[in-house]
Amino acid sequence: MRRVVITGMGAICALGNDAPLAWAAMREGRSGIGPIANIPTDLLNIKIAAEVRRFDPAAHFDAKKIVFYDRVTQFALVAAREAIAQSGLEFRVSGLGERTACIVGTGIGGENSHNEQSQRFYGDKNPRVHPLAIVRVMANAPACHVGMEFGLTGPSFAVVSACASANHAMAQAFEMVRSGKVDFAVTGGSEACVTVPTIKAWEAMRVTADDTCRPFCKQRRGMVIGEGAGIFVLEEYAHAQQRGAVILAEFAGAGMSADAGDIVLPSQDGAAKALAGALADARMNPNDIDYINAHGTGTPANDPTESKAIRRVFGTHADKLAVSSTKSMHGHALGAAGAIELVAAIGALREGVMPPTANFIDPDPECDLDYLPNTPRENPVRAALSNSFAFGGLNCVVALKRI
Repeated sequence: MRRVVITGMGAICALGNDAPLAWAAMREGRSGIGPIANIPTDLLNIKIAAEVRRFDPAAHFDAKKIVFYDRVTQFALVAAREAIAQSGLEFRVSGLGERTACIVGTGIGGENSHNEQSQRFYGDKNPRVHPLAIVRVMANAPACHVGMEFGLTGPSFAVVSACASANHAMAQAFEMVRSGKVDFAVTGGSEACVTVPTIKAWEAMRVTADDTCRPFCKQRRGMVIGEGAGIFVLEEYAHAQQRGAVILAEFAGAGMSADAGDIVLPSQDGAAKALAGALADARMNPNDIDYINAHGTGTPANDPTESKAIRRVFGTHADKLAVSSTKSMHGHALGAAGAIELVAAIGALREGVMPPTANFIDPDPECDLDYLPNTPRENPVRAALSNSFAFGGLNCVVALKRI
């Protein structure tokens, strides 16, 4: 079993259009949640989101290619370019692309294109649908276009498991590199779900906040939709060392489980199983972990369930853990959430600064851990977990170590 490390990181989200900007905002506790600016809000009751702003596709893509790209694919490509540039790998050289997997998670896929074509067909009564509608909408489009741009001819596919999609994708990529099936992987998640129909659908579930996102807080009112992408380059530790790569962190393990219970209500048992599985896979004990980037949606059901699962797995060490939800700043980017949150976990490992849970007012008695309310904390972080718990009872926790 080979050791796997992260040598490239890219991101785009409400906190910034690259990974350093996103991490700087998380580190400082600055929120990117605000009034919706990119779509009409006259039909919406919830008028806030964590949008990617000041993003001009024409500044990133050739006009002949952009016609193929939904916004979800655009985000994935921007983040992948940043990650691969940082890694220093040239996948078209010496056949590296043949030994590289490209696995990108998404919860919804090309929702903007789907919405546009539905409006055209049903609203405008236009019987002609855009000839590229299918290739823009399909959930595997981000992985396909990243692979085509960089010549990645190894295994390529999408992972779709709602809000655990990115973590599941990265866990699969990690397993492939660790087992030797591939030598490298480009992986993460992308989502562009700030559309009128999507927000209306979340409104109907009555789990969205109308003020801001306040995870683990007594005054929390629900989640806030976000968007963006996080993409990472994984490779074997020995290879990264040999070529003198800058290693951001070790991808040490992953734990996965399914509640096989309620389609929306989270299970403490399922979450605890994924947490324990990540520790076992990484060959770590509970007291090895210093920081957990929580799923922390800010909903009434998730936050106490996740808190209790952490306490069950970590026992007395739970009182020494730092736990925060960066969704309080970049919103809930659904299938990209775990990838954006991995930026926070890597930042904490590398800089010894744990990002806070922003917008916190009063503690909830049902949530009794140290959530770093509003203020970052400087402290060395040896190892960290990042949690993703999705509708359908789909759970994935990834474990990172500092190198």
